[in-house]
Amino acid sequence: MLHTLSLGSALGILWLLLSGIFEAWLLALGLGSTVVVIIFANRMDVIDHEGHPIHISWRAMLYWPWLAWEIVKANIDVARVILDPKMPITPKVLNINTLQVTELGHVFYANSITLTPGTVTLGLENGALEVHALTPAAIEGLLSGEMDRRVHAVEGFADGTVENT
Repeated sequence: MLHTLSLGSALGILWLLLSGIFEAWLLALGLGSTVVVIIFANRMDVIDHEGHPIHISWRAMLYWPWLAWEIVKANIDVARVILDPKMPITPKVLNINTLQVTELGHVFYANSITLTPGTVTLGLENGALEVHALTPAAIEGLLSGEMDRRVHAVEGFADGTVENT
């Protein structure tokens, strides 16, 4: 029930933010569409701790601005490589051991890597991610383990160190 209420609240707030209209008729339509989505989601049995992980919501909201800044920095790095042919491109496939202990944590980390330009997660096996990195800066970023530690903190665990191969 808590997941259902949380999802309904999140959808309602998102609708308000995206529409920006506070007329009674449109608010009723927004509420109605939110209720319909909640009913469908309940019937499909997708509202659970995996489909709507409220246990990481607040920590994830603190992580997203950091990730957005990393995406901007990586975009600039990749744009430089594209615009200046003299910039070094040293594509490399790395195996990165992770701190994550949950499946959700692994997916969160893998998607964060893939969202960052210049890096793509190729696979996950035995807690290690196989990642393709385009530039030396992207490789350094992965090897520093900063994103790994931050995602581990989003999972709700203390920060730690990571070994890379």
